[in-house]
Amino acid sequence: MELGGLDSHGRQFKNADEMWNDQVGDSTKKTEWYRQGVGYWEGVEASVDGVLGGYGHVNDADIMGSEAFLNSLFSERFSIASSAATNQRHLVALDCGSGVGRVTKNLLIRYFNEVDLLEPVSHFLEKARESLAPENHMTADMNKATNFFCVPLQEFTPDAGRYDVIWVQWCIGHLTDDDFVSFFKRAKVGLKPGGFFVLKENIARNGFVLDNDDRSITRSDSYFKELFHQCGLHLYKLKDQKGLPEELFAVKMYALTTDVPKKVHHTRSKVRANRPGIIK
Repeated sequence: MELGGLDSHGRQFKNADEMWNDQVGDSTKKTEWYRQGVGYWEGVEASVDGVLGGYGHVNDADIMGSEAFLNSLFSERFSIASSAATNQRHLVALDCGSGVGRVTKNLLIRYFNEVDLLEPVSHFLEKARESLAPENHMTADMNKATNFFCVPLQEFTPDAGRYDVIWVQWCIGHLTDDDFVSFFKRAKVGLKPGGFFVLKENIARNGFVLDNDDRSITRSDSYFKELFHQCGLHLYKLKDQKGLPEELFAVKMYALTTDVPKKVHHTRSKVRANRPGIIK
């Protein structure tokens, strides 16, 4: 990948290959990369504020943006426009990097009959299981959190044809490029016909920014698009998240399909500089 970048200490890299070789150039380094990444989050409080890096107040804006994006995709991909319409079809979602179940509880559980949660940090997942227990939440049609997988993305393979939507938010930065591509290639098998991925992530203005503390990388839009191509995925829709604090990275939502879309739907975005970022 011919994109230069820097780390959170200001060190410059000529391109992503140089950075990855430095960070995970052999199996021992790669094991350590993932161990340190999970280790960072194991030291974080299992709360919305904890998983959002002290920015718990962005939750409402984040969910509002995601819900509008999801509704537009529902109407186009499934010919249904609201959560009330999910009775027409048994919808199942996978929440990747689910943390304490924030996205599932505030959004996915209202739209999907079943949601599976995937999270490698055990105390986050236990918090999610507790908050999503039937006695702690009620939805009109008794939608439920079904499975809680304590497995990292790079080791997970979904059941074939289980999911209408695989939601990947604020976690893919922990994967190396090779594991990013490998994950999506495996996860494609988990989609039902017509199903799709939503990737919601921080965006670097150019190249990438490596976070030395939590062992993650923030990629640029062009970096993501190159990886999508390697995954054999097609960009169906793109939208910018609005209403987040200016000091944070810009955030984009990508809807990705295994079939070629007739056209890509997107909104214009203003250029924003690389900034210290969140998020889990």
